Amino acid sequence: MMTGNATERHDWTVTGMDCAACAAKITTALERLPGVTEVQVGVMSEKLSLRLEADATSREMIEATVKKLGYGIAPKGEAVAGRKFVMPAPPPANDHAGHSHDAKPSPQDAGHGAPGHDHASDPADRDKRWYQTAKGKLVIGTGLLLVAAWAVKLLASEQIALWAFVAACLIGVAPVARRAFAALRAGIPFTIEGLMTIAAIGALFIGAAEEAALVVFLFAVGEVLEGVAADRARASIRALANLVPKTALVEDNGVTREVDAAGLQIGQLVLVRPGDRIPADGTIAEGSSGIDESPVTGESVPKTKGPGDAVFAGSINAEAALRITVTKSAEDNTISRIIALVEEAESARAPTERFIDRFSRYYMPAITGLALLVAVIPPLLFGQLWGTWVYRGLALLLIGCPCALVISVPASIASALATGARRGMLMKGGTVIEAVARVTQVAFDKTGTLTMGRPAVTDVLVLDGTEADLLAVAAGVETGSSHPLAEAILRRAEASGVKALPSSGAKALIGKGAEAQVAGEPAWVGSPRFAADRGALDGLGIRRAAEMEAEGKTVVVVFRDRRALGLIAMRDEPRGDAVAAIKQLSAMRITSVMLTGDNARTGAAIAAVLGMQHRADLMPDDKVTAIKEMAATGGVIMVGDGINDAPALAAASVGVAMGSGTDVALETASAALLRNRVTDVAAMIRLARAAMGNIRQNVTIALGLKAVFLVTTIFGLTGLWIAILADTGATVLVTLNALRLLAFDPENER
Repeated sequence: MMTGNATERHDWTVTGMDCAACAAKITTALERLPGVTEVQVGVMSEKLSLRLEADATSREMIEATVKKLGYGIAPKGEAVAGRKFVMPAPPPANDHAGHSHDAKPSPQDAGHGAPGHDHASDPADRDKRWYQTAKGKLVIGTGLLLVAAWAVKLLASEQIALWAFVAACLIGVAPVARRAFAALRAGIPFTIEGLMTIAAIGALFIGAAEEAALVVFLFAVGEVLEGVAADRARASIRALANLVPKTALVEDNGVTREVDAAGLQIGQLVLVRPGDRIPADGTIAEGSSGIDESPVTGESVPKTKGPGDAVFAGSINAEAALRITVTKSAEDNTISRIIALVEEAESARAPTERFIDRFSRYYMPAITGLALLVAVIPPLLFGQLWGTWVYRGLALLLIGCPCALVISVPASIASALATGARRGMLMKGGTVIEAVARVTQVAFDKTGTLTMGRPAVTDVLVLDGTEADLLAVAAGVETGSSHPLAEAILRRAEASGVKALPSSGAKALIGKGAEAQVAGEPAWVGSPRFAADRGALDGLGIRRAAEMEAEGKTVVVVFRDRRALGLIAMRDEPRGDAVAAIKQLSAMRITSVMLTGDNARTGAAIAAVLGMQHRADLMPDDKVTAIKEMAATGGVIMVGDGINDAPALAAASVGVAMGSGTDVALETASAALLRNRVTDVAAMIRLARAAMGNIRQNVTIALGLKAVFLVTTIFGLTGLWIAILADTGATVLVTLNALRLLAFDPENER
């Protein structure tokens, strides 16, 4: 499909999708077009993204193909059938090469299981009551015709009633047949619409008009129920988009004006009044107030914040007026990033889901072949009645459609992702959920993860010169650094009235410290071991450092070339919920280990307070080695927040970034905890385990009902209307079961 021509990524909004089968139908149809690659369809986000060679296929052809399948489509951000799409655009997508499909389904594979179930609807139906939608009106219309036909049968003539049943069947099946034909032309022969059409028309030919009309009616009811269930799941993502206010008050040279919040620029100053939602990610420039972050992170207790503190878009300013400097554009704010992660997670399919997709590709043609054999073998070989066995074959066609099986996994995954997102727990797809559910060990970074990440200087020991000289050099090295230890040193220098010496060329020495040219000479702030290796720390300094480390303090040495100026000791207290988190993990039979670059004495002191194992004096590559050793005995989660944690996050079965962490950690990690609560690690594992339990229930329901009704249909115990109930009923059951996860409380210890 690829040629030498350049391709570009294009995005659309697609409406009318109710399940993963809808996405697969669109994917299969578009992948058959020349010059189309990397097709990604998100059911919950209603998003279509693909790469396109303009010379091979036009955007108009893409839109025409989707419309023929019965869905609404418009370029991202534009109106769909006259309605404005209001979800803010996520950050620009990259090529998503990591989320490509395992294999491109061929036309013969593209059945309901590869899959082709269609729930197409009028795009303008979005946000309407079910009875106001096109599918709802079809249900009401066919239902009234069915009731009228029964009334005629009871009160008048059965012959007239027969034609009423035929009319009800044909009217109800007409839109289904149109969609089946469109799918067939797109190279998707095995769809529930196609099987439904064959079964209904076949039933008319063998004189089962009444049952055919009932089957068509029940099918329409099932579609409406599936649509309602999908909308409920999708509403969670839409609710996120609606958290950010549409307008903002910008202050410019003392003048306040109202502007579109989506157009805010980095560096602008916005006024947020008490009770207003914050329109953009930023830092407080003026004022102090309680900030309710529960809409974004799920944290129920408001936080008091003042000048210099960061705030999230969508949070509520509870008390006093604030002036906030915008630090991120609308497409890159916290809400947009959450939405983008949830959308991206849809394409990261779980292994179970991929297995079921592959299974369904073979299952659907096999069931179709079985139905054909049931219809023709008994009459041909054993002289049985054609009408009886054709009827059973038609029922088998409907029974065999794997609707419920195909939707069983993605419905549960979507609900779990939405539930986690509402509580500040972001997981990047079904693969992550499955991996989290299987973990037996959790490795934690110390600073900023198990501890507050805001250490305070407790001791300053001068070895050469004065305390002011020591702090001036240390501040010069650390100026501009965002490392927690650096910030503690800068705060101490400021509190002591010491100005940092002019510096240049500052750089971090990962796992060792930092260096810079200070007042024209090289200077370092590093660990005692690093200083000793450089020949700057003698026996006295080493002994004093060891004594302070034994008290659970972190010690750094400030030194010039082979000359220690002094020691600075700091202590970072454990987070208030860290002890509870370790206890919860232990109760879940999960081992907790602290991995820290800090010295062994400090590591041991913190680990003793928390009641967990620990490994200290670790460089970033040592953490990776430790993670690999742990992974040899079972799944492992790594939780961290710094640049030096990124390699370990990538090496773990699941990397989890704390929400206050660096962008590098957040991008490298497979999941993120926006509330900065250690107990959310246990909550995330509970949610993942609940999701996998829900998936197992759904697969059991789907396959169990199919197995029972396949047998009863072959033996003539159940007929067409039971067959369609088994199909749509099972689909609705697994969808409703998946929606239970939306109400699941992962913080409830069970």
